[in-house]
Amino acid sequence: MLCWKGSSVRRKEKTALLPVYLNVYDLTPMNAYGYWLGLGVFHSGVEVHGVEYAFGAHEAPSTGIFEVEPKKCPGFTFRKSILVGKTDMAAKEVRVFMEKLAEEYRGNKYNLISRNCNHFCNEVCVKLTQKPIPRWVNRLARLDQGKKEFRRDDGPIYFFVFFDT
Repeated sequence: MLCWKGSSVRRKEKTALLPVYLNVYDLTPMNAYGYWLGLGVFHSGVEVHGVEYAFGAHEAPSTGIFEVEPKKCPGFTFRKSILVGKTDMAAKEVRVFMEKLAEEYRGNKYNLISRNCNHFCNEVCVKLTQKPIPRWVNRLARLDQGKKEFRRDDGPIYFFVFFDT
């Protein structure tokens, strides 16, 4: 006989699905031109539960993860917000996850090509939504790594060569 009333079986309360956004910023005014050509240099942050989390460089061996007001990251020009997916993680669970990532993402380990803010955002989005960030956001890092992994959904890539006469 099963007795549900007063049972010691604990069930996780269902949490409403909440949106997870990737907020993308321009690092340089040249993005105004390069963006339409399929190129750009971008900073990104993940917005969830009304907080934006991002990763940046500094010289200390402490975490490079920081929080800002959504769409207002100092030093960058906001470009767009992209709905990556939804999460059922509560705010407290997200905070615990960020604290775990803090050990991995130290400011003095930041690398523009192999461990930047976009890599951080991709890892966070995959954990929260099971979906990666759009490939174009970190395209410049992939270009510099010399990878030939561009797909049709990456959009066009144009290379310009200037000759000094």
